[in-house]
Amino acid sequence: MKHRFMVRAMFVLFAAVCLALNYFLKSPIGHVILNAALFILFWAYVRHIRKKEAAERKHLLESVQRTASATLGHHRHDWMNDLQILYGYIQLRKIDKLADCVERIKARMAVESKISRLGIPSLVFYLQSFREVNGSVMLEIDIEDELQLGGLLMPDDAEELTDAIIETVRAYQYTGRSSWGETLQLKMSMYREGDEVMVRFEQMGTGGNRDALGRHIQEWIEGKRIRADRLDEERSSLRLRMSCANINEVNACL
Repeated sequence: MKHRFMVRAMFVLFAAVCLALNYFLKSPIGHVILNAALFILFWAYVRHIRKKEAAERKHLLESVQRTASATLGHHRHDWMNDLQILYGYIQLRKIDKLADCVERIKARMAVESKISRLGIPSLVFYLQSFREVNGSVMLEIDIEDELQLGGLLMPDDAEELTDAIIETVRAYQYTGRSSWGETLQLKMSMYREGDEVMVRFEQMGTGGNRDALGRHIQEWIEGKRIRADRLDEERSSLRLRMSCANINEVNACL
């Protein structure tokens, strides 16, 4: 950021000097030279800005690719663990435990399927890659069957809801733990109630600063369409509410 400011300041200063000289010079050749210098300076500055933007886009893309690759690696590791457990039960002939293991796999697959159908790409990516970027929070996700937020919310509202979810998790992460070494257990439930989309957060166990959590969320949502309610002081429960803009889609789902 400091380097970018220095480049911009140098460009403005040099352009101001050229314009001042252009005003005082009487020679036509001098005017031509200064105008050419200004043109070259402007072209170089535009090229520099474009190169910086291209580098930033490349860096962002590489960051997303690394996160996606690590997320796929976690999922592959989980599946390998499940297969090894199943194979171990089969080898030991513990047929009675196979059903419970398969049910756990089916439940996790159902959650992943519900996440992928939410219809908000940024939210889907965040939830699917959550374990990779939030190692200090153990998030349990519960989504209402057939919930598709993409059909219920306008694009701006969908992005605002995604930002609110991310900010709420971050708030729990920094205010909901008794110590930095503690792993926060948090449950997030998403469902529709009437013409509103609800996202409920419930912290498992006790600890943290509930007042700080409430103040942080209320300050963040000020001036936004999303609303937040405190539900259970003892369990640090919080609910986000976003009105559905596409009423026709809501009525069709009811």
